Amino acid sequence: MKLLRLLLVLLLPVTSFAQTIFTERLSNAALELTKQSVTYSSGYCIIPYPNGDVPANKGVCSDVVIRAYRKLGIDLQREVHEDMAANFKLYPKNWGLTAPDKNIDHRRVPNLMVFFTRHGKIRPVTQNAKDYLPGDIVCWNLGGGITHIGLVVNKKSADGTRYLIVHNIGGGQILADCLFDFKIIGHYTFEK
Repeated sequence: MKLLRLLLVLLLPVTSFAQTIFTERLSNAALELTKQSVTYSSGYCIIPYPNGDVPANKGVCSDVVIRAYRKLGIDLQREVHEDMAANFKLYPKNWGLTAPDKNIDHRRVPNLMVFFTRHGKIRPVTQNAKDYLPGDIVCWNLGGGITHIGLVVNKKSADGTRYLIVHNIGGGQILADCLFDFKIIGHYTFEK
């Protein structure tokens, strides 16, 4: 028992350090996306599988998350599709589908929320900026049944009180101080 405790104490800093490296890389990947010109486009596209993506100059909010993770070698298209194929009943039926669709499922915020709940870590939804750290995924309700998603990055607001978000709400893949602009409905971390 003492040996187990000692091993846990010794390994905890390594795990924490590895997580810090991952979140730094994810944050940097999201920031890199803001350098690309992207037109907001939610149209359905048939894309390759796995590692498929809509045209690089098009995208929606979920594509920011998908592309940032892809830069780290994590294919959310494949991850979400495989989980939906095995657990379709657990995912929303908002679109009238009777089976998974590898072209679009990973691009839908409600599906990503289910996936991150199942395979990531659920973080608290609060109004405290200190609870939202680089590498975190945040989901919002924009009203009228419209959901939104973005990534917390390692750049701070002008007043230094909160981290900024990389997202696409219609103006392309941008860096913004928008954490509390909308009702937060999900807060996650995901590392594979």
